[in-house]
Amino acid sequence: MSSSLLSGLGASVTELATGAVAAIAIYLAVIVATRVSGLRSFSKMSAFDFAMTVAIGSLIATAASGQAPLATVIVGVAVLFAGQFLVAVLRSHRWLRGALDNSPLLLMDGERILHDNLALARVTLDDLHGKLREAGVLRYEQVRAVVFETTGDLSVLHGEGSLDERLLSGVRRP
Repeated sequence: MSSSLLSGLGASVTELATGAVAAIAIYLAVIVATRVSGLRSFSKMSAFDFAMTVAIGSLIATAASGQAPLATVIVGVAVLFAGQFLVAVLRSHRWLRGALDNSPLLLMDGERILHDNLALARVTLDDLHGKLREAGVLRYEQVRAVVFETTGDLSVLHGEGSLDERLLSGVRRP
């Protein structure tokens, strides 16, 4: 690549090479950390998982742009994964789970729409209808329950027969 082309990009060959090496090193560090701690680190299970994903992205950007020493960023990644592991351990204790996680929220109880809970979850009636269609629901009578999960997903329980109440364990109701 010519020097004039690089200067037009605002970077020297050394800066570009440093960014490339840092990106590869962080990429490998994240892969190793994910293999050690498990894929849950990037799942959309809770606010903590979302924060982890955003923070890792920020660290990768910091390393790739050369704004921090590579070793500092790798230590930051390790600390985030250790924190993620600690939160997972704490979430296994029922008495802490309530403080760490949101509770699922019931949006439909059978065919009855719980409008106050829709408002609380900031889910519109159009959003709800979209999820019902996506789940293959043809009539409200088919719906046993709709739950706003801690991940922000909507679970539609529908079909023939009665609903096993154990499936709604821990779900906030009106």
